[in-house]
Amino acid sequence: MRAKRVARREWSAQDEKELKKHSKNKTPVTKISKALKRTPGALRQKARHLGISIGHRQRPKKRSRRT
Repeated sequence: MRAKRVARREWSAQDEKELKKHSKNKTPVTKISKALKRTPGALRQKARHLGISIGHRQRPKKRSRRT
């Protein structure tokens, strides 16, 4: 049985606007992916093309040293 092919969809102005909004709100890539119905790789490529950052990670908490 053959694998199902994914049909490519063009990025609309509305899609780009929503991606920028998610970037500003620092939404995780997985949530953006589900909202826009696109793969995380496609989102990262588009974000790079637009010059924005996505997939903001939380910084690990600094461990306090006990003396």
